[in-house]
Amino acid sequence: MRIVPVFKGVALVALGAALLQAGGAGAEAPSVPAPASTVPGWSDFLDGLRDLPDRILARIPAEQRSDPQVRQEAGRLALSAVAAATIDALAADPDHPAFIPQINNYITTGQPNADTNYRAAKIAPGGTYRLRGLRGSMNQARIAEAGPRPQQTAGSVNLGAPRPVHDINALKVDAEGRYDVILSPERPPGHVGDWWQLDPTTNMLLVRMVASDWNAEKEPTLSIERLDVPAVRPRPAAAVLEQKLRGIPVAAGFIAPLLADRPAKLRGEGYVNRLKAVDFSEMGGLAGQFYFEGAYDLKDDEALLIETKLPEKCTYQSLILTNDLYETTDWYNNQSSLNGAQTHLDSDGVLRVVVAAKDPGVPNWLDTSGYRTGVVQGRWMECSSQPVPAARKIALKDLRGALPADTPTVTSQQREAILRDRRATLQQRPLW
Repeated sequence: MRIVPVFKGVALVALGAALLQAGGAGAEAPSVPAPASTVPGWSDFLDGLRDLPDRILARIPAEQRSDPQVRQEAGRLALSAVAAATIDALAADPDHPAFIPQINNYITTGQPNADTNYRAAKIAPGGTYRLRGLRGSMNQARIAEAGPRPQQTAGSVNLGAPRPVHDINALKVDAEGRYDVILSPERPPGHVGDWWQLDPTTNMLLVRMVASDWNAEKEPTLSIERLDVPAVRPRPAAAVLEQKLRGIPVAAGFIAPLLADRPAKLRGEGYVNRLKAVDFSEMGGLAGQFYFEGAYDLKDDEALLIETKLPEKCTYQSLILTNDLYETTDWYNNQSSLNGAQTHLDSDGVLRVVVAAKDPGVPNWLDTSGYRTGVVQGRWMECSSQPVPAARKIALKDLRGALPADTPTVTSQQREAILRDRRATLQQRPLW
């Protein structure tokens, strides 16, 4: 059982000062400080986000910081995080909760897994909650508890001690496939249905809905209500709204730069175009999930060939790519992720995956999507073994000679169809 991270947000860009300094046509207007907002907390909110992209950039090597492309991507990461924090500030209410979107292909803080849809709900420690909905048919549908984040030191990514993880797929359902479960520190008197015991300090529930077969698997539907308070929601007090506003820069400032230096650390450890086991148990990793990763560095005419024997039994497996800010590469519009239902297993029982900028014409291609450097990360979930795959860099022209003779060929027309079907299927999964 593992804690999951509280994925919150990052930065907005304050445009008011630039507008105030624009002046008349052809004239230099004196710089006038922007007046403080009449809304308490608003000016501090903007000031707290102003340097966020620079805080992200400060965690990566100097040669990357000087790249205009990387600078704008740091701005995107900051904006992505503030979007998540803003959604959280607008929607989070422990007394009247709802499961709201977290990280995804467009909110990339925390390096989301390409096969996972994430939702979160804030709850009150010690409260009693009821979850209802259709169970669905996901490879995994799990709800992890999270508690107050421990005090962080510079560069720390410790998210706290492990907490319980609950399995939606293990719940009883009625004839229509609907589940109904109570969550509370103690079983309610007389309750005979499904019940999950909550840690009395838990203040958030994070849902991971993981699919291998995107076409066939169906997400569960989710509703949550607190039972030990009235159903009617009162008007939020001004102090509560101000507190939420002031919390956005704090949440954003924590999560946005948190993992940005991870690719550089892997390179510094010598894991370039090779892989190592990674322990994410204190960083939000799920119980039973084994991770491996390494940096890649490839020219356009080079490929990274990843090879491994598969575990005899495995609930789930995947490979994803990230850029040098540890944002997951855009998997909606590129084949930059693969899972067990999407990969071709060679006739000798070996899984071979090719990381390259150019399409090598094989099924198991991971597209670097314009990033010459980045990270490869893999997951084995509830597997009978946890191999760390071998990886070697080879010239793209020599790739076919390194693969079994019966490796299928994927034509450019077939790849175009695969990518279009991939995009359509992902868009049809519930995101928001």
